[in-house]
Amino acid sequence: MSATIEIIPYQPQWVDKFGQIAEQVRTSLGDRIIRVDHIGSTSVPGMPAKDVIDMQITVETLDAPIQEKLEELGFKKTGIYQDHRPPGRDDIPEAGLRKHLYMLETPRVNLHVRVQGAFNQEYAILCRDYLRANKYAAQAYAEIKKQLAKYFPDDVDAYYDIKDPVFDLIMEGAYLWKERQDL
Repeated sequence: MSATIEIIPYQPQWVDKFGQIAEQVRTSLGDRIIRVDHIGSTSVPGMPAKDVIDMQITVETLDAPIQEKLEELGFKKTGIYQDHRPPGRDDIPEAGLRKHLYMLETPRVNLHVRVQGAFNQEYAILCRDYLRANKYAAQAYAEIKKQLAKYFPDDVDAYYDIKDPVFDLIMEGAYLWKERQDL
Protein backbone atom coordinates (compact mmCIF):
# COMPACT_ATOMS: atom_id res chain seq x y z
CA MET A 1 0.00 0.00 0.00
CA SER A 2 1.18 3.52 -0.61
CA ALA A 3 -0.22 6.38 1.45
CA THR A 4 1.05 8.68 4.14
CA ILE A 5 -0.27 7.99 7.61
CA GLU A 6 -0.98 11.11 9.63
CA ILE A 7 -2.57 10.99 13.06
CA ILE A 8 -4.13 14.31 14.04
CA PRO A 9 -5.66 15.51 17.33
CA TYR A 10 -9.32 14.73 17.97
CA GLN A 11 -11.70 16.90 15.94
CA PRO A 12 -15.14 17.48 17.51
CA GLN A 13 -16.64 18.02 14.04
CA TRP A 14 -16.11 14.31 13.26
CA VAL A 15 -19.28 13.56 15.23
CA ASP A 16 -21.30 16.10 13.24
CA LYS A 17 -19.90 14.89 9.91
CA PHE A 18 -20.81 11.33 10.83
CA GLY A 19 -24.32 12.42 11.83
CA GLN A 20 -24.93 14.21 8.53
CA ILE A 21 -23.71 11.32 6.40
CA ALA A 22 -25.47 8.71 8.54
CA GLU A 23 -28.77 10.54 8.10
CA GLN A 24 -28.32 10.55 4.31
CA VAL A 25 -27.46 6.84 4.36
CA ARG A 26 -30.45 5.96 6.58
CA THR A 27 -32.82 8.00 4.40
CA SER A 28 -31.50 6.50 1.18
CA LEU A 29 -31.27 2.87 2.29
CA GLY A 30 -34.24 2.68 4.66
CA ASP A 31 -35.12 -0.85 5.70
CA ARG A 32 -32.37 -2.39 3.57
CA ILE A 33 -30.08 -1.85 6.57
CA ILE A 34 -30.36 -2.68 10.26
CA ARG A 35 -28.23 0.10 11.73
CA VAL A 36 -25.54 2.69 11.02
CA ASP A 37 -22.73 3.16 13.54
CA HIS A 38 -19.84 5.57 13.94
CA ILE A 39 -16.85 3.30 14.59
CA GLY A 40 -13.09 3.58 14.72
CA SER A 41 -10.96 6.21 16.38
CA THR A 42 -13.00 9.21 15.19
CA SER A 43 -15.94 7.82 17.21
CA VAL A 44 -14.03 7.99 20.51
CA PRO A 45 -14.08 11.45 22.14
CA GLY A 46 -10.55 12.79 22.60
CA MET A 47 -8.91 10.08 20.46
CA PRO A 48 -6.32 11.23 17.91
CA ALA A 49 -6.98 9.62 14.52
CA LYS A 50 -6.45 9.72 10.81
CA ASP A 51 -8.82 12.32 9.36
CA VAL A 52 -11.11 9.62 7.96
CA ILE A 53 -14.50 8.83 9.46
CA ASP A 54 -15.23 5.12 9.78
CA MET A 55 -18.87 4.10 9.53
CA GLN A 56 -20.41 0.67 9.75
CA ILE A 57 -23.65 -0.34 8.07
CA THR A 58 -25.13 -3.53 9.47
CA VAL A 59 -27.14 -5.68 7.06
CA GLU A 60 -28.84 -9.08 7.13
CA THR A 61 -26.71 -10.27 4.21
CA LEU A 62 -23.87 -8.88 2.12
CA ASP A 63 -26.18 -9.38 -0.86
CA ALA A 64 -28.43 -6.57 0.40
CA PRO A 65 -29.27 -4.26 -2.54
CA ILE A 66 -27.46 -1.12 -1.36
CA GLN A 67 -24.66 -0.44 -3.85
CA GLU A 68 -26.68 1.70 -6.28
CA LYS A 69 -28.07 3.91 -3.50
CA LEU A 70 -24.61 4.34 -1.94
CA GLU A 71 -23.16 5.30 -5.32
CA GLU A 72 -25.91 7.92 -5.68
CA LEU A 73 -24.61 9.41 -2.40
CA GLY A 74 -21.07 9.55 -3.84
CA PHE A 75 -19.63 6.37 -2.31
CA LYS A 76 -17.37 4.19 -4.44
CA LYS A 77 -17.13 0.47 -3.77
CA THR A 78 -13.52 -0.59 -3.36
CA GLY A 79 -14.19 -4.30 -3.03
CA ILE A 80 -15.02 -7.25 -0.84
CA TYR A 81 -12.49 -7.85 1.90
CA GLN A 82 -11.65 -10.08 4.81
CA ASP A 83 -11.07 -8.25 8.07
CA HIS A 84 -8.06 -9.07 10.24
CA ARG A 85 -8.28 -12.44 12.01
CA PRO A 86 -6.88 -12.26 15.56
CA PRO A 87 -4.04 -14.78 16.09
CA GLY A 88 -5.28 -18.10 17.39
CA ARG A 89 -8.90 -17.39 16.41
CA ASP A 90 -9.26 -20.18 13.86
CA ASP A 91 -12.78 -20.69 15.25
CA ILE A 92 -14.02 -17.59 13.41
CA PRO A 93 -15.63 -18.62 10.10
CA GLU A 94 -14.51 -16.82 6.93
CA ALA A 95 -17.99 -15.32 6.64
CA GLY A 96 -17.50 -13.72 10.07
CA LEU A 97 -14.66 -11.62 8.66
CA ARG A 98 -16.08 -10.68 5.25
CA LYS A 99 -17.19 -7.13 4.46
CA HIS A 100 -17.85 -4.76 1.60
CA LEU A 101 -15.94 -1.48 1.71
CA TYR A 102 -17.02 1.83 0.20
CA MET A 103 -15.19 5.15 0.27
CA LEU A 104 -16.33 8.74 0.09
CA GLU A 105 -13.82 11.43 -0.90
CA THR A 106 -15.32 14.53 0.77
CA PRO A 107 -15.50 14.28 3.66
CA ARG A 108 -13.22 11.26 3.77
CA VAL A 109 -15.26 8.26 4.89
CA ASN A 110 -14.59 4.53 4.97
CA LEU A 111 -17.95 2.74 4.98
CA HIS A 112 -17.75 -0.86 6.19
CA VAL A 113 -20.75 -3.07 5.36
CA ARG A 114 -20.93 -6.06 7.71
CA VAL A 115 -23.48 -8.74 8.55
CA GLN A 116 -25.54 -8.58 11.75
CA GLY A 117 -24.00 -10.85 14.40
CA ALA A 118 -20.81 -11.54 12.44
CA PHE A 119 -17.56 -11.47 14.40
CA ASN A 120 -16.28 -8.36 12.60
CA GLN A 121 -19.57 -6.47 13.07
CA GLU A 122 -19.59 -7.06 16.82
CA TYR A 123 -15.81 -6.46 17.14
CA ALA A 124 -16.08 -2.94 15.68
CA ILE A 125 -18.86 -1.92 18.07
CA LEU A 126 -17.22 -3.49 21.14
CA CYS A 127 -13.96 -1.75 20.25
CA ARG A 128 -15.69 1.62 20.12
CA ASP A 129 -17.69 1.10 23.30
CA TYR A 130 -14.69 -0.17 25.26
CA LEU A 131 -12.45 2.73 24.27
CA ARG A 132 -15.21 5.23 25.06
CA ALA A 133 -15.61 3.72 28.54
CA ASN A 134 -11.92 3.14 29.36
CA LYS A 135 -9.82 6.27 29.01
CA TYR A 136 -6.52 4.61 29.94
CA ALA A 137 -6.90 1.95 27.26
CA ALA A 138 -7.89 4.70 24.81
CA GLN A 139 -4.84 6.78 25.73
CA ALA A 140 -2.52 3.78 25.36
CA TYR A 141 -4.03 2.93 21.98
CA ALA A 142 -3.68 6.56 20.85
CA GLU A 143 0.00 6.52 21.81
CA ILE A 144 0.58 3.29 19.87
CA LYS A 145 -1.01 4.81 16.76
CA LYS A 146 0.99 8.04 17.06
CA GLN A 147 4.27 6.15 17.44
CA LEU A 148 3.49 3.83 14.53
CA ALA A 149 2.65 6.81 12.31
CA LYS A 150 5.90 8.47 13.42
CA TYR A 151 8.08 5.46 12.61
CA PHE A 152 6.13 4.16 9.58
CA PRO A 153 4.53 7.25 7.98
CA ASP A 154 4.85 5.87 4.45
CA ASP A 155 4.40 2.16 5.14
CA VAL A 156 0.72 1.37 5.64
CA ASP A 157 1.42 -2.38 5.66
CA ALA A 158 3.93 -2.09 8.52
CA TYR A 159 1.55 0.23 10.41
CA TYR A 160 -1.27 -2.33 10.30
CA ASP A 161 0.97 -5.40 10.67
CA ILE A 162 1.93 -4.05 14.10
CA LYS A 163 -1.27 -2.21 15.06
CA ASP A 164 -3.66 -5.11 14.45
CA PRO A 165 -2.11 -7.64 16.87
CA VAL A 166 -1.49 -4.92 19.46
CA PHE A 167 -5.15 -4.03 19.21
CA ASP A 168 -6.06 -7.69 19.65
CA LEU A 169 -4.36 -7.45 23.07
CA ILE A 170 -6.48 -4.41 23.92
CA MET A 171 -9.59 -6.28 22.81
CA GLU A 172 -8.92 -9.02 25.36
CA GLY A 173 -9.57 -6.33 27.97
CA ALA A 174 -12.68 -5.32 26.04
CA TYR A 175 -14.08 -8.86 26.20
CA LEU A 176 -13.54 -8.97 29.98
CA TRP A 177 -15.14 -5.53 30.32
CA LYS A 178 -18.16 -6.72 28.28
CA GLU A 179 -18.56 -9.80 30.49
CA ARG A 180 -18.73 -7.54 33.56
CA GLN A 181 -21.30 -5.31 31.81
CA ASP A 182 -23.47 -8.33 30.99
CA LEU A 183 -23.62 -9.57 34.62
